[in-house]
Amino acid sequence: MERRNAWKTYTQEQLKELDQINDRYKICLDEGKTERECIRLTVKELEKQGYRNLNDIKGSLKTGDKVYAVCMGKSIAMFRIGKEPLENGMNILGAHIDSPRIDVKQNPLYENEELAYLDTHYYGGIKKYQWVTLPLALHGVIVKTDGTVQEVNIGEKEEDPVFVVTDLLIHLAGKQMEKKASAVIDGEKLDLLIGSRPLEKEERLDESEKEAVKANVMRILTDYYDMEEEDFLSAELEIVPAGKARDCGIDRSMILAYGQDDRVCAFTSLFAMLDVKEAVRTSCCILVDKEEIGSVGATGMHSRFFENVVAELVALTEGESELKVRRALQNSRMLSSDVSAAYDPMYAEAFEKRSAAFFGKGLVFNKFTGARGKSGSNDANAEYLAEIRRAMNTEDISYQFAELGKVDIGGGGTIAYIMANYGMEVIDSGVAVLSMHAPWEVTSKADVYEAYRGYKSFLRNI
Repeated sequence: MERRNAWKTYTQEQLKELDQINDRYKICLDEGKTERECIRLTVKELEKQGYRNLNDIKGSLKTGDKVYAVCMGKSIAMFRIGKEPLENGMNILGAHIDSPRIDVKQNPLYENEELAYLDTHYYGGIKKYQWVTLPLALHGVIVKTDGTVQEVNIGEKEEDPVFVVTDLLIHLAGKQMEKKASAVIDGEKLDLLIGSRPLEKEERLDESEKEAVKANVMRILTDYYDMEEEDFLSAELEIVPAGKARDCGIDRSMILAYGQDDRVCAFTSLFAMLDVKEAVRTSCCILVDKEEIGSVGATGMHSRFFENVVAELVALTEGESELKVRRALQNSRMLSSDVSAAYDPMYAEAFEKRSAAFFGKGLVFNKFTGARGKSGSNDANAEYLAEIRRAMNTEDISYQFAELGKVDIGGGGTIAYIMANYGMEVIDSGVAVLSMHAPWEVTSKADVYEAYRGYKSFLRNI
């Protein structure tokens, strides 16, 4: 079934809006490279639009009220109260804001042959060999025992230093080149090179002081962040590619950036939530952490955070009722928004072309994900698919249906099956991405725009 190329359909007015949405999106990618940064950015945008923190609500909520709730600074749920009672269900946009990366361990700083390193542990599904010899930045927080939180962001400004994971030079890499790609770089060799200069003579305790390079690194960290080595124990530091989102292609039709899985869905969902001013049903957008490692923990989709917030909303709109909470969840409709694999003609053997997602052909829907025999998948109902088609057609959205590669090649999962546990209708949707899970991923600006338009149509027309 041939789908149209969205670029061929746009008016000049739509092309102007497309550029505005993508410029807005690139700024968000630059400002939100970690979960905490995404949440801070989201809260700032919500409060500009009159959203209030649910913790500050006194009394009751009414139609048109806008509220949000944050979980541990890494997940957020936002709501615009609709005309219908909450127990009739919500229209929910859900996406995740964590991305594959490298994390700093809790006892990380060491010196080896007068080079200083941070010991690391990679997060999520990565090809380890892709992370060597790249300029890398350090983002996160250091929390001291007195509760002081010190934000860290090194490597993003032009004047900042960057960091690197080194690789073996090709002249000595004969044995390395014979290894499988999965074993070319060992996980324990992804340590971050951060220094090579020892303390100045006058700063050393004595001339023979050991680990003077490490000591110099700690001196700098103390000067900048008032930290001691023990403070690494209560730090969350993430290593991400340094640099801004960029236009890609001579025609500027694409975006090259880190973390587009799944922030391309998260930020377009946020934009849709902010820009839809009125809907019959309550609108909701939830942005969560930990999807890349199984949606576990207090800030992942498996937690009770979302359910608890819905219970608070029911109490503030209709009075406390466990039954109404269950009805609100079961009667909801959701787009579980996560990226799809874009058909790559350079690796055509991995795709089944008739069921692949293509660049420029709009928002992607996946009836099911999972692996091989649909293992671990939510499989959306045909009746719901028809509703989705109607909603997209109502506003002339460019969209396509796809699967993630050939049946027995591999597979992947999303948060869809978790939300489906409530009995609500859920389908996977998102944007097609080239080089998914690489340090730099590629999306089509047309698809980013169609995702934004499609999410708005979902909130208004389901």
